[in-house]
Amino acid sequence: MSYNQHFEHLLKRHQLKRTEARLRVLSLLVNKKTATSQPDLESVIGDVDRVTLYRILSAFEEKGIIHKVFDLNGTANYAICADDCDEHHHHDEHLHFNCSNCKNVYCLDELDMPPIVLPAGFKLEKLSFSAVGLCPKCLNK
Repeated sequence: MSYNQHFEHLLKRHQLKRTEARLRVLSLLVNKKTATSQPDLESVIGDVDRVTLYRILSAFEEKGIIHKVFDLNGTANYAICADDCDEHHHHDEHLHFNCSNCKNVYCLDELDMPPIVLPAGFKLEKLSFSAVGLCPKCLNK
């Protein structure tokens, strides 16, 4: 299955209309090794205006296609979710690594995170793990 077919299937599964702008945003996010901010996407996407891009990102987040993570400056960055995410449950309980030098945010899905057991009376709605340090690229400079 090609990327375009996969993206079209993803949009259909989440009841989102197929548009060229949505396909382009998905392509950009999938091909990035780091989470990406809306301003960064705006700089490379070209002819998609800011409001349309904001709506696409909001719809993708609401449907569980992407998740939002904040960088060290408090800027929202977006990364593709796991295939089993949906609008009712995101599975983005992985470490978000913020590089203090290049400011990139990495989703480290391969790390096992400890289970969180809350005291009685608490209900978990969202969980975020973040770490700050140097990424391999910056560490090797």
